[in-house]
Amino acid sequence: MELKVESISKKFKNDSSFQTVLKDLDFTVREGQFVTLLGPSGCGKTTLLTIIAGFQAASGGRVLINGCQVTRPGPDRGFVFQNYALFPWMTVRDNILYPMKQRKVPGKEREKRLEELLGMAQLEGKEKLFPHQLSGGMKQRVAFIRALAGKPEVLLMDEPLGAVDMQMRQSLQDDLEVLWLKDKTTVVMVTHDVDEAIYLSDRVIVMSAQEGKIVEDLPVRLPRPRDRKGMEYHKHKERLAEALRIAMGKRPESPEAKRQLCLA
Repeated sequence: MELKVESISKKFKNDSSFQTVLKDLDFTVREGQFVTLLGPSGCGKTTLLTIIAGFQAASGGRVLINGCQVTRPGPDRGFVFQNYALFPWMTVRDNILYPMKQRKVPGKEREKRLEELLGMAQLEGKEKLFPHQLSGGMKQRVAFIRALAGKPEVLLMDEPLGAVDMQMRQSLQDDLEVLWLKDKTTVVMVTHDVDEAIYLSDRVIVMSAQEGKIVEDLPVRLPRPRDRKGMEYHKHKERLAEALRIAMGKRPESPEAKRQLCLA
Protein backbone atom coordinates (compact mmCIF):
# COMPACT_ATOMS: atom_id res chain seq x y z
CA MET A 1 0.00 0.00 0.00
CA GLU A 2 1.20 3.50 -0.81
CA LEU A 3 -0.60 6.75 -0.11
CA LYS A 4 0.53 9.74 -2.17
CA VAL A 5 -0.52 13.33 -1.64
CA GLU A 6 0.41 15.21 -4.82
CA SER A 7 0.27 19.03 -5.06
CA ILE A 8 -2.90 19.21 -2.97
CA SER A 9 -4.45 22.67 -2.70
CA LYS A 10 -7.73 23.77 -1.14
CA LYS A 11 -9.51 27.12 -1.40
CA PHE A 12 -12.70 28.20 0.34
CA LYS A 13 -14.91 31.02 -0.90
CA ASN A 14 -15.28 33.81 1.65
CA ASP A 15 -17.89 36.36 0.52
CA SER A 16 -16.44 37.67 -2.75
CA SER A 17 -12.89 36.36 -2.23
CA PHE A 18 -11.13 33.03 -1.79
CA GLN A 19 -9.09 31.83 1.17
CA THR A 20 -6.27 29.38 0.43
CA VAL A 21 -6.03 26.84 3.26
CA LEU A 22 -3.69 24.36 1.57
CA LYS A 23 -1.26 24.99 -1.26
CA ASP A 24 0.81 22.44 -3.18
CA LEU A 25 1.24 19.82 -0.44
CA ASP A 26 3.31 16.76 -1.35
CA PHE A 27 4.22 13.69 0.71
CA THR A 28 4.09 9.90 0.55
CA VAL A 29 3.09 7.44 3.29
CA ARG A 30 4.47 3.91 3.09
CA GLU A 31 2.60 0.76 4.06
CA GLY A 32 2.40 0.18 7.81
CA GLN A 33 3.57 3.68 8.77
CA PHE A 34 1.93 5.66 11.55
CA VAL A 35 2.11 9.27 10.34
CA THR A 36 0.84 12.26 12.32
CA LEU A 37 -0.12 15.68 10.98
CA LEU A 38 0.74 18.30 13.61
CA GLY A 39 0.18 22.02 13.44
CA PRO A 40 -1.60 25.06 14.86
CA SER A 41 -5.37 25.40 14.69
CA GLY A 42 -6.52 26.48 11.25
CA CYS A 43 -3.49 25.13 9.38
CA GLY A 44 -5.62 22.71 7.34
CA LYS A 45 -4.81 19.40 9.08
CA THR A 46 -8.41 18.20 9.25
CA THR A 47 -9.18 19.61 5.80
CA LEU A 48 -6.33 17.53 4.38
CA LEU A 49 -7.51 14.43 6.24
CA THR A 50 -11.04 14.79 4.88
CA ILE A 51 -9.66 15.21 1.35
CA ILE A 52 -7.72 11.94 1.80
CA ALA A 53 -10.94 10.36 3.10
CA GLY A 54 -12.84 11.58 0.05
CA PHE A 55 -15.31 13.59 2.16
CA GLN A 56 -14.48 16.74 0.19
CA ALA A 57 -12.69 17.51 -3.06
CA ALA A 58 -9.37 19.31 -3.38
CA SER A 59 -9.17 22.52 -5.40
CA GLY A 60 -6.02 21.20 -7.06
CA GLY A 61 -3.74 18.17 -7.02
CA ARG A 62 -4.73 14.60 -6.21
CA VAL A 63 -4.56 11.82 -3.61
CA LEU A 64 -3.54 8.34 -4.77
CA ILE A 65 -3.90 5.03 -2.91
CA ASN A 66 -2.08 2.21 -4.62
CA GLY A 67 -2.00 4.36 -7.75
CA CYS A 68 -5.78 4.93 -7.81
CA GLN A 69 -7.06 8.47 -7.42
CA VAL A 70 -9.37 9.21 -4.48
CA THR A 71 -12.61 10.83 -5.69
CA ARG A 72 -15.06 9.82 -2.94
CA PRO A 73 -15.23 7.92 0.38
CA GLY A 74 -14.48 4.22 0.13
CA PRO A 75 -14.01 1.07 2.24
CA ASP A 76 -10.24 1.23 1.63
CA ARG A 77 -10.19 4.11 4.14
CA GLY A 78 -11.39 3.83 7.74
CA PHE A 79 -12.11 7.02 9.71
CA VAL A 80 -12.06 7.66 13.47
CA PHE A 81 -13.71 10.90 14.55
CA GLN A 82 -12.93 12.95 17.64
CA ASN A 83 -16.44 12.46 19.04
CA TYR A 84 -16.44 8.65 18.42
CA ALA A 85 -19.44 8.85 15.98
CA LEU A 86 -20.80 5.47 17.09
CA PHE A 87 -24.36 4.67 16.04
CA PRO A 88 -26.29 5.20 19.31
CA TRP A 89 -29.11 2.84 18.31
CA MET A 90 -26.68 -0.03 17.71
CA THR A 91 -24.94 -2.26 20.23
CA VAL A 92 -21.16 -2.58 20.34
CA ARG A 93 -21.51 -5.76 18.30
CA ASP A 94 -23.63 -4.13 15.59
CA ASN A 95 -21.41 -1.04 15.41
CA ILE A 96 -18.38 -3.24 14.73
CA LEU A 97 -20.21 -5.50 12.27
CA TYR A 98 -21.57 -2.55 10.26
CA PRO A 99 -18.51 -1.86 8.05
CA MET A 100 -18.08 -5.58 7.41
CA LYS A 101 -21.69 -5.84 6.25
CA GLN A 102 -21.11 -2.83 4.00
CA ARG A 103 -18.21 -4.70 2.42
CA LYS A 104 -20.37 -7.85 2.13
CA VAL A 105 -17.98 -9.94 4.23
CA PRO A 106 -19.40 -13.49 4.63
CA GLY A 107 -21.19 -14.21 7.92
CA LYS A 108 -18.68 -16.68 9.37
CA GLU A 109 -15.78 -14.40 8.54
CA ARG A 110 -17.61 -11.45 10.14
CA GLU A 111 -18.11 -13.36 13.38
CA LYS A 112 -14.48 -14.45 13.46
CA ARG A 113 -13.26 -10.90 12.86
CA LEU A 114 -15.67 -9.56 15.51
CA GLU A 115 -14.32 -11.99 18.12
CA GLU A 116 -10.74 -11.10 17.18
CA LEU A 117 -11.36 -7.34 17.44
CA LEU A 118 -13.22 -7.59 20.76
CA GLY A 119 -10.28 -9.56 22.14
CA MET A 120 -7.76 -7.02 20.83
CA ALA A 121 -9.64 -4.17 22.51
CA GLN A 122 -10.39 -6.11 25.73
CA LEU A 123 -14.11 -5.63 25.18
CA GLU A 124 -15.25 -9.24 25.53
CA GLY A 125 -18.60 -9.36 27.29
CA LYS A 126 -19.44 -5.76 26.26
CA GLU A 127 -20.82 -6.58 22.81
CA LYS A 128 -24.49 -6.25 23.86
CA LEU A 129 -24.06 -2.80 25.42
CA PHE A 130 -25.13 0.43 23.71
CA PRO A 131 -22.78 3.43 23.39
CA HIS A 132 -24.49 5.36 26.22
CA GLN A 133 -23.61 2.47 28.55
CA LEU A 134 -19.87 2.73 27.83
CA SER A 135 -17.14 4.85 29.39
CA GLY A 136 -15.29 7.36 27.21
CA GLY A 137 -12.32 5.00 26.94
CA MET A 138 -14.51 2.09 25.87
CA LYS A 139 -16.26 4.24 23.26
CA GLN A 140 -12.90 5.22 21.81
CA ARG A 141 -11.74 1.61 21.61
CA VAL A 142 -15.00 0.61 19.91
CA ALA A 143 -14.61 3.47 17.40
CA PHE A 144 -11.04 2.38 16.69
CA ILE A 145 -11.78 -1.32 16.12
CA ARG A 146 -14.93 -0.49 14.12
CA ALA A 147 -12.68 1.49 11.76
CA LEU A 148 -10.36 -1.54 11.56
CA ALA A 149 -13.19 -4.04 11.10
CA GLY A 150 -13.34 -3.77 7.32
CA LYS A 151 -9.55 -4.09 7.04
CA PRO A 152 -9.00 -0.69 5.38
CA GLU A 153 -5.83 0.12 3.50
CA VAL A 154 -5.49 3.36 5.48
CA LEU A 155 -6.88 4.38 8.86
CA LEU A 156 -7.54 8.13 9.19
CA MET A 157 -7.94 9.59 12.69
CA ASP A 158 -9.00 13.17 13.45
CA GLU A 159 -7.81 14.00 16.98
CA PRO A 160 -9.20 10.66 18.21
CA LEU A 161 -8.33 11.38 21.85
CA GLY A 162 -9.29 15.05 21.88
CA ALA A 163 -12.51 14.43 23.81
CA VAL A 164 -10.91 12.86 26.91
CA ASP A 165 -8.94 14.29 29.84
CA MET A 166 -5.13 14.11 30.00
CA GLN A 167 -4.93 11.14 32.39
CA MET A 168 -7.26 9.03 30.26
CA ARG A 169 -5.57 10.33 27.11
CA GLN A 170 -2.21 8.80 28.01
CA SER A 171 -3.87 5.52 28.96
CA LEU A 172 -5.74 5.44 25.65
CA GLN A 173 -2.54 6.22 23.76
CA ASP A 174 -1.17 2.97 25.20
CA ASP A 175 -4.35 1.14 24.15
CA LEU A 176 -4.24 2.55 20.60
CA GLU A 177 -0.59 1.66 20.21
CA VAL A 178 -1.21 -1.95 21.29
CA LEU A 179 -4.17 -2.25 18.91
CA TRP A 180 -2.25 -0.70 16.03
CA LEU A 181 0.81 -2.92 16.54
CA LYS A 182 -1.39 -6.03 16.28
CA ASP A 183 -2.87 -4.99 12.92
CA LYS A 184 -0.13 -2.61 11.61
CA THR A 185 -2.61 -0.75 9.41
CA THR A 186 -1.24 2.37 7.73
CA VAL A 187 -2.37 5.38 9.81
CA VAL A 188 -2.61 9.11 9.19
CA MET A 189 -3.63 10.94 12.38
CA VAL A 190 -4.31 14.61 13.11
CA THR A 191 -3.35 16.02 16.51
CA HIS A 192 -2.27 19.30 18.09
CA ASP A 193 -0.46 17.47 20.93
CA VAL A 194 3.34 17.26 20.57
CA ASP A 195 3.71 14.50 23.16
CA GLU A 196 0.98 12.39 21.52
CA ALA A 197 2.65 12.80 18.13
CA ILE A 198 6.02 11.56 19.46
CA TYR A 199 4.53 8.75 21.51
CA LEU A 200 2.49 7.16 18.72
CA SER A 201 4.13 8.07 15.42
CA ASP A 202 6.78 6.67 13.11
CA ARG A 203 6.85 10.08 11.46
CA VAL A 204 5.48 13.56 12.21
CA ILE A 205 4.64 16.13 9.54
CA VAL A 206 4.39 19.68 10.91
CA MET A 207 2.14 22.02 8.91
CA SER A 208 2.33 25.80 8.92
CA ALA A 209 -0.52 28.21 9.60
CA GLN A 210 0.37 29.71 6.22
CA GLU A 211 -1.37 27.56 3.58
CA GLY A 212 -0.46 24.31 5.35
CA LYS A 213 3.17 24.46 4.19
CA ILE A 214 5.23 21.54 5.55
CA VAL A 215 7.90 23.00 7.83
CA GLU A 216 9.14 19.70 9.27
CA ASP A 217 8.95 16.01 8.35
CA LEU A 218 10.47 14.22 11.33
CA PRO A 219 11.07 10.45 11.48
CA VAL A 220 10.64 9.01 14.99
CA ARG A 221 12.83 5.92 15.34
CA LEU A 222 12.47 5.42 19.10
CA PRO A 223 11.85 1.85 20.31
CA ARG A 224 8.34 0.88 21.43
CA PRO A 225 6.88 1.13 24.00
CA ARG A 226 8.36 4.60 24.30
CA ASP A 227 9.87 6.04 27.44
CA ARG A 228 8.38 9.51 27.91
CA LYS A 229 11.18 10.35 30.38
CA GLY A 230 14.04 9.28 28.09
CA MET A 231 16.58 11.79 26.76
CA GLU A 232 15.95 10.98 23.08
CA TYR A 233 12.21 11.27 23.60
CA HIS A 234 12.76 14.69 25.16
CA LYS A 235 14.97 15.77 22.24
CA HIS A 236 12.25 14.80 19.76
CA LYS A 237 9.70 16.81 21.76
CA GLU A 238 11.97 19.86 21.81
CA ARG A 239 12.56 19.66 18.08
CA LEU A 240 8.84 19.36 17.34
CA ALA A 241 8.00 22.17 19.74
CA GLU A 242 10.40 24.44 17.86
CA ALA A 243 8.98 23.36 14.51
CA LEU A 244 5.54 24.19 15.84
CA ARG A 245 6.73 27.66 16.87
CA ILE A 246 7.94 28.25 13.32
CA ALA A 247 4.64 26.86 11.97
CA MET A 248 2.87 29.52 14.04
CA GLY A 249 5.09 32.25 12.57
CA LYS A 250 7.36 32.61 15.62
CA ARG A 251 11.14 32.55 15.75
CA PRO A 252 13.09 29.57 17.18
CA GLU A 253 13.93 30.11 20.84
CA SER A 254 17.69 29.49 20.68
CA PRO A 255 20.65 28.93 18.31
CA GLU A 256 20.71 25.29 19.46
CA ALA A 257 17.04 24.92 18.51
CA LYS A 258 17.81 26.40 15.08
CA ARG A 259 20.68 23.93 14.69
CA GLN A 260 18.44 20.99 15.67
CA LEU A 261 15.85 22.00 13.07
CA CYS A 262 18.53 21.84 10.38
CA LEU A 263 19.62 18.31 11.32
CA ALA A 264 18.57 15.50 9.01
